[in-house]
Amino acid sequence: MDVEKIKADFPILKRKINGKKLVYLDSAATSQKPVQVISAIKEYYENRNANVSRSVHKLGEEATEAYENARKTVAKLINANSEKEIIFVRNATEGINLVAYSYFLPVAQAGGKIISTVMEHHSNIVPWQFINSMGIDLKFVGVTKDFGLDMENLNKIISAGTKLVTITHASNVLGTINDINQVSKIAHDNGSLFMVDAAQSVPHMPVDVQKLDCDFLVFSGHKMLGPTGIGVLYAKEEHLENMKPFNYGGDMIKEVGLEKTAFNDVPWKFEAGTPNIAGAIGLKAAVDYLNRIGFNSIRKHETKLTKYSLGEFSKLDNVETYGPSDATKRGCVISFNIKNVHPHDAASLLDRQGIAIRSGHACAQPLMEWLGAKAVARASGYIYNDKNDIDALVGGIEKVKRMFGV
Repeated sequence: MDVEKIKADFPILKRKINGKKLVYLDSAATSQKPVQVISAIKEYYENRNANVSRSVHKLGEEATEAYENARKTVAKLINANSEKEIIFVRNATEGINLVAYSYFLPVAQAGGKIISTVMEHHSNIVPWQFINSMGIDLKFVGVTKDFGLDMENLNKIISAGTKLVTITHASNVLGTINDINQVSKIAHDNGSLFMVDAAQSVPHMPVDVQKLDCDFLVFSGHKMLGPTGIGVLYAKEEHLENMKPFNYGGDMIKEVGLEKTAFNDVPWKFEAGTPNIAGAIGLKAAVDYLNRIGFNSIRKHETKLTKYSLGEFSKLDNVETYGPSDATKRGCVISFNIKNVHPHDAASLLDRQGIAIRSGHACAQPLMEWLGAKAVARASGYIYNDKNDIDALVGGIEKVKRMFGV
């Protein structure tokens, strides 16, 4: 990977923040966008803006073709059986909610169990708390001392009455990459469905839903160079056929009468109203861009960058990091705390140096409680980051320490 060449594709990386060259290390929150994605969205609005699946005029046909081509591109990206298994949603959060409301809410009163984990993003906890309030039990798998998923705990709490096991592929705080294939086997051996929050994995590594044998998988476009407001729910077609729609209205119907409505076919019955057409086109451009680099190359680059980051952080006194020590077992995410320095203060002082990181509970408060930390500072890298960015971060942390006398 030629990182300098990649950087040149991202206009925002030419900005200066507080008079300093921007060092962007917050891609786990949202990634930056290359000119290729920006241009694809601009081209759509300038040359083929029209609604999809409605009009027979030329613009409508072109917009529909572009929108459905985006669906095909995403299906190929994760190796879905067909594009019918791809539902466009706003983000991974909405995808999880769609499954919660359409699949599990109708059967909640029958009881059973849903299993999630302590390391989840709030979006894979809160929807299940709602389903729990409707009648399904909710259990959480713990985390081991080496920041992995407690598989012994999972085997202990799972049972034949388990309806769903839903876990993150890669933790947005710890970076931990979970053994999804092992969890999938345990879930299916116990007659449970299996769902993956892949928001932190699909942008960074090859993901094959057939090899994972997951029933549902979600991810967001904005974390993988795409625009905000577009995400993906993958679901096995057999589940989609049996699920009721999440939203009701135009375009998710075949025929409407005053007393009865016939719903559209999968996947369109889950995409009510005018969809985010430009978002889907932008997402396709993002996937095309990442495919040209190659996801194996992306993963290799990020593993090297993570290894380098962990090595440099290990030299910092009074700085605690969280997550596996082995770079091959984690994503390019380094969460840390500086002794006697609040993460918000650290992030603000780094921002003065042009370095953008995340601070706070990272939408993972149960995990923060397990870590014994109210908040963390988090640096997360991507294809446009290199050792120079890590060096700038480490140097910035040293400045913060000096300011606080740490």
